[in-house]
Amino acid sequence: MPDATDDVILRARGVTKVYPGTIALSGVDFEVHAGKVNILVGENGAGKSTLMKVIAGAERPTEGSLVMEGEEVRFHNPIEAQSRGIGIIYQEIDLCPNMSVADNIFLTREIAPRQVINFKKQKEVVRSLLERLEQKIDPDTPVGELGVSAQQIVAVAKALLQNVKVLIMDEPTSALTATEVAILFRVIRDLKSRGVAIVYISHRLEELMQIGDYITVLRDGKVQATSRIADIDIAWIIDKMVGRTLSSFIPREEHAVKREVLTVRRLDYPRPEGGHYVEQATFSVHAGEVVGLYGLMGAGRSELLECLIGLHPESSAEIEVEGESIPLSGSTDERIARGLVLVPEDRQAAGIVQSLSVSHNITLASVRSYAHLGVIPAKAGLGDVVAMIRDLSIRVSTPEQQVTALSGGNQQKVVIAKALLTKPKVLLMDEPTRGIDVNAKSEIFGIMNDLARDGMGILFASSELKEIMALSDRVLVMARGRMTGEFKRGAYTEADLVAASAKGRAPA
Repeated sequence: MPDATDDVILRARGVTKVYPGTIALSGVDFEVHAGKVNILVGENGAGKSTLMKVIAGAERPTEGSLVMEGEEVRFHNPIEAQSRGIGIIYQEIDLCPNMSVADNIFLTREIAPRQVINFKKQKEVVRSLLERLEQKIDPDTPVGELGVSAQQIVAVAKALLQNVKVLIMDEPTSALTATEVAILFRVIRDLKSRGVAIVYISHRLEELMQIGDYITVLRDGKVQATSRIADIDIAWIIDKMVGRTLSSFIPREEHAVKREVLTVRRLDYPRPEGGHYVEQATFSVHAGEVVGLYGLMGAGRSELLECLIGLHPESSAEIEVEGESIPLSGSTDERIARGLVLVPEDRQAAGIVQSLSVSHNITLASVRSYAHLGVIPAKAGLGDVVAMIRDLSIRVSTPEQQVTALSGGNQQKVVIAKALLTKPKVLLMDEPTRGIDVNAKSEIFGIMNDLARDGMGILFASSELKEIMALSDRVLVMARGRMTGEFKRGAYTEADLVAASAKGRAPA
């Protein structure tokens, strides 16, 4: 248990939150210590995000109270919480893509003496914030033109602009490289030294052991356990979260590797300013084979997968699916018809349509196949949707439920279901477990195993070495757009993959 001498800046006392038909939180007690990293963990749906929304003023508790600096507080909206020094970085980045980096960071907090915004001063402040985060991002760049990791950095910079006493970070490293994570951790330690309390949520359990001081585990809306980080290990966390052992979370079944189903020769995707996103990549994937694609951020993994599915017509390559050549002029729809399909990295922006139901999302890529005389029935593909929900164990009350009501892990299953409904021969997956809990990850791994056993070829990109090593029959490594290594299962070490991923990079 936490030391009695530690300063508790914020307490949640008996917080309960009830939605129609759902008890999201039940009598939760949670203490936040000043100048410490207070870890909050639990499976998707355990109540973490709901508790954070209550603390940040985005939700009001049905029962219970919040006490900040010894005074009971009731926040009616996030602005009231911010006025007391509570900031939050949401998992799903809440930035305006059509606005610049500087405008996003200063949104509602503009420097505007005499009601005239001082854009020059704002840019100077933003440059200073980004330098603190060791980033070279132009403040004038529209956020929509940045990658996911850069957007996450901007969200962190926006939070740092506030004079926060409590900073909530919900999955802040889910899209960051190891280098960027190290930078973020340095910033967190700096904030701790200034007395700022950090509430840190992450599914990357190794991170929690590295950065945390105290930990609270939620399960089914209730506090399962609390402890000092120094007194526990990862096995303890997993046991308290789900009651299972660590070794059971990355299951792998042996499966027969058969004929070559995807052949790629000399895939080239040049950068407009010179150089290449992907340069002369040649590789193959066999039916029943899981091929891992590993590399550091910027290595070209996502770009390679996007080229295969036809998102970059300026790229060039010889691509064959089961020996049949795919014309480079073909659209994404034509690539899908030929047997390729992509599960994208950013499920919120590119995987689901948030305003649609689970059913409509699952059928989205296959909807034309249900048309009759040019008309698509209102319940097109409902039988297939129900079968996908059953086969992938998607936890949903009805197929007509809005997809955003689902947990992150179940949303990811919806994206996979949409891909599988196209009946692919090769499944491309970009960071398929980003931002989901360990139990949901295990379920995704099980789905991948089942698909490989049934003869599907899978090419998946991941920045998680343990996932790559546990699941892959073969590993391809990229660095600066080039293939720098190929390793068969059992014939390499973690150090081999790290060394190959660093080839061609300038020394630090």
